[in-house]
Amino acid sequence: MRLFGGRGDNDRQLTWQACSVLLGYPDEHQAGRLDLVTAALPELVAARRRMLSGVVHHLRSTPLAQAQEEYVETFDWQRRRTLYLTYWTAGDTRNRGMALLRFADAYRAAGVEPPADELPDHLGVVLEFAATVDPKAGYALLAEHRTPVSMLHEQLVKAGSPYAAVVEAVSTTLPAAGPDDLREARRLTMAGPPVEQVGLDSPPVGGQPLPWPVAGTNAGGSR
Repeated sequence: MRLFGGRGDNDRQLTWQACSVLLGYPDEHQAGRLDLVTAALPELVAARRRMLSGVVHHLRSTPLAQAQEEYVETFDWQRRRTLYLTYWTAGDTRNRGMALLRFADAYRAAGVEPPADELPDHLGVVLEFAATVDPKAGYALLAEHRTPVSMLHEQLVKAGSPYAAVVEAVSTTLPAAGPDDLREARRLTMAGPPVEQVGLDSPPVGGQPLPWPVAGTNAGGSR
C-alpha cells in the first residue's frame, strides 16, 4: 500500500490519506496503519489533527474484535450510514450503474484500474485515489458528492460514532455547501436513498487492482 510521504506533502492530501486508512475495516494489520496515521498527525492543521487523533486513540484503546463489531454495526447494517457515495443519491436504482461507472472512468483516465474487490465509489477508495494518484480528479469526485459526505457525517454524529470525526475532517477539505446542496441534504434526510429492486450488480471494473488498495474496505459498507 502506498501511504505517507514526507513533510512536503500537501495537508489536504495527507488528510485524505489518513482518513482513508481510518475508514478501513479494522483487521490484524490495524496497529501498523494507526502508527502511520499517528506519525502523520503533526503535519496536519490543528483542527484536523484534533479530529483524527481522537479516532486513533479510540481505535488503539478498543479490542480488535470490539472494533470490528462497531465498524460492522456502523457501516454494514445501517443504509443511512453507508460509505458508498452513489448509494445516497442513486440507491438501489438503475441510475447507480452509470454513477459507479463515472468513478471507474475517472480512475482509468488517471492511469489506474479500479479495485477488483471493492466498488469504486467507496469513500475510502476515493480518498486514497485523491491522496496518492490524482488529487485534482479525486477532489472533483469528492466535491461533486459533498452532499452525501455531509449526510454521512450527520448520521454518524446522530449515532454517536467516533467515525464522525473522520468524515468531518474530509468535509473540511471540500467547498462549503451551497443552497442547492442544502436542499438536497434536506430531501435525503426526509426520504433516504432511493430504492428500486432491479438486481443491480456493479459495473465491470476488471483489470489489475489499483496500486493503492485500501486495507479492509471490502469488509464493510452497504452496497
